[in-house]
Amino acid sequence: MVSADGRHQGGTMRCATVQFEHRADDKTYNLARIEHFTKRAAETGARVVVFPEMCVLGYWHLRRYPADRLRELAEPVSGLSVERVRGLAVEFGMAVGVGFLEIDDQDRLFNSYAMCLPDGRVHIHRKLHAFEHEAISSGDRYTVFDTPWGVRMGILICWDNNLVENVRATALLGAAVLVAPHQTGGTASRSPHGMRPIPVELWRDRDRRSIEAELRGPNGREWLMRWLPSRAHDNGLFLLFSNGVGRDDDEIRTGNAMILDPYGRILAETWAAEDTMVVADLDLDLLPMSTGRRWIQGRRPELYQILTRRFGDERDARSARFSAEPVLLHRLE
Repeated sequence: MVSADGRHQGGTMRCATVQFEHRADDKTYNLARIEHFTKRAAETGARVVVFPEMCVLGYWHLRRYPADRLRELAEPVSGLSVERVRGLAVEFGMAVGVGFLEIDDQDRLFNSYAMCLPDGRVHIHRKLHAFEHEAISSGDRYTVFDTPWGVRMGILICWDNNLVENVRATALLGAAVLVAPHQTGGTASRSPHGMRPIPVELWRDRDRRSIEAELRGPNGREWLMRWLPSRAHDNGLFLLFSNGVGRDDDEIRTGNAMILDPYGRILAETWAAEDTMVVADLDLDLLPMSTGRRWIQGRRPELYQILTRRFGDERDARSARFSAEPVLLHRLE
């Protein structure tokens, strides 16, 4: 833990991360699953439990809706769904994180994540690189906050984590634990060696052996292992990866809920083809001398102006995500 004067005090913090198969537009069912796993996490003594991106409403089917339908389904931060989760956090003395479709007082839509703390506070992160629907706006700020346990946490949603600058910025803002909710795996990647769709019939027919081979394979866990551990290692933080599992409109999400330490080591994981939860104790004594934290002190910010330079070919998140055009590297003199 960290004292009021910012000094490291060590100790452990138990955290849980959940994967579950949402039902499209069925908030009652999805919130019941969130309540079920929150209670289970509380029984283990966890201080934190995190759920997937957009899990209150569902995810990939939203791209098919007109904007007016999205606004009917969306809720403000003060809406019934976040209030119910906030009530769970207060009741069980935990931090509970859930993804939802937010509508603000200007009728703007966001792919948002609510981290509800046991003292009743709610921190909201709006996905920085939203591509799901042209009516969903991208957020414009990082979300890093203190918790009652003296551990500073940050949130990045799905593709936010794939742009390395976002994780570094979150670490520089003091996050020791990164909450990383996703709906990923089994997507139709434009990249020749990226993910590929998983046959829906495998999930429908409940061929568990074949499904779990897919969840562990190149369209699931193997893809995550190409980059997820490096985000934790290079920035010296713990990472709580939550993901959907099973049917998500016409794609199959690959689950693989896991918890990683600041060296990129996996503390707990699952590749089960079902709704489930993993739990691990975060050894906070690992943080101060972790490789990533020590390397960050060797930064040379005067060299990094190129990171904020615009080259004129920048794209919005949707265009960047779905474009099939080759990308050419810049040559600077």
